[in-house]
Formats: sequence, structure tokens, C-alpha cells
Amino acid sequence: MTDGATLKIKAQIMLGDEIAMGPGKAALLEAITREGSISAAGRALGMSYRRTWMLVDTMNRCWAQPLVETAAGGRHGGGARLTEAGARVLAHYRAIEAQLGDAQEGTDWGVLRGLLRDLPEPSRST
Repeated sequence: MTDGATLKIKAQIMLGDEIAMGPGKAALLEAITREGSISAAGRALGMSYRRTWMLVDTMNRCWAQPLVETAAGGRHGGGARLTEAGARVLAHYRAIEAQLGDAQEGTDWGVLRGLLRDLPEPSRST
């Protein structure tokens, strides 16, 4: 059995060619909840301003209802928050991730792991 083998499962929800939800978008939604702003959430995750807004735009275009709503800045501040739909999508996505994580303890992974080499063979291409 190989001790260095790991099972990495990444859930992505696709809508056409767009990634409607994935690990990065889920982390962004959580950061928006914590930070109260799209820009601050992006900074907290080390994302550029443009990238952060593009991800929010993609999510809001893919789901039947927007996941994030914004308030314009000004005297009373601005900010962003998850909509009810955003909170629901995030909760269900995280539940799917937890179910996928259970596969790491499953029999099928144990069988596949036993069929792996200890290390990859060197590449034969030059």
C-alpha cells in the first residue's frame, strides 16, 4: 500500500462553460460574509479586485437568483452580503463537499490506493 497517495476530489458545478460554484467561489462567499465587502473579501483571499468582482459576477449570472448583493458606498458605507439564495447555495455546496470527503475513507479508494506504485516511474519521453 502506498503511503504517499492521496485522493483529491474537487466539486465544481458547471452551467454551460461557466463554473457556477467551486472551492474558490465558496471561499469567496465565506469571505464576503466575514468581511462585509467584495473588495475586502478579495484582499483577505489574496485575489485581485478585478478577479474578485469577476467571480461574483459569474455566480450572480449563473444562479436563478443572485448570490451576492451590494450596497453603494457613500456616507452610510457600502458593502456586500450574501442573499438568502447565496447562503443556501453555499450550505448545500459545502454539504456536497463533505459527502465527497467521505469517499477518502471508502473501500473503493482503498482498492485504488493498493493498485498504485510507491512512486511514479520516471518519464520515458525526452
